[in-house]
Amino acid sequence: MIHAVCRRGRPVAMSRALSLDLRTRVLKSVADGMSHRQACERFGVSAASVSRWRRRTEVQGDARPKALGGDRRSGRIEACKDLILGVLAETPDITIEELRRSLASHGHTFGFGTIQRFFERHRVGGRGSVQAHWFGSDAPRCRARSTI
Repeated sequence: MIHAVCRRGRPVAMSRALSLDLRTRVLKSVADGMSHRQACERFGVSAASVSRWRRRTEVQGDARPKALGGDRRSGRIEACKDLILGVLAETPDITIEELRRSLASHGHTFGFGTIQRFFERHRVGGRGSVQAHWFGSDAPRCRARSTI
């Protein structure tokens, strides 16, 4: 299926948060006695959205939307930062697979790419350091190919 693309390069059908103004008007109508269904028909939003906004207003004080997109799961590996950096300090020539096994022995399982992104965020490794060993025995061969 071919999607139309807007100026920012994303498909037209991608979700965006509805404005705070619209949310406020919908919630004011509900507070003034309108049912969720009536409000959703009048303002062109879903009944589930009205319920969600009302709940959000009760919890956080207003109906501001949550952030869309971005990283939502790196907190899990960030919680193990001290453990990971400790293992790397003890064994600086450890491969990612060996690090994964070490973390698994402590009850933490992470994918290869998750650990790579952790290294990039914390600038672990680099030339002449841990990075040469990240990829196991293939590292010298991969590095030699990349210099051509």
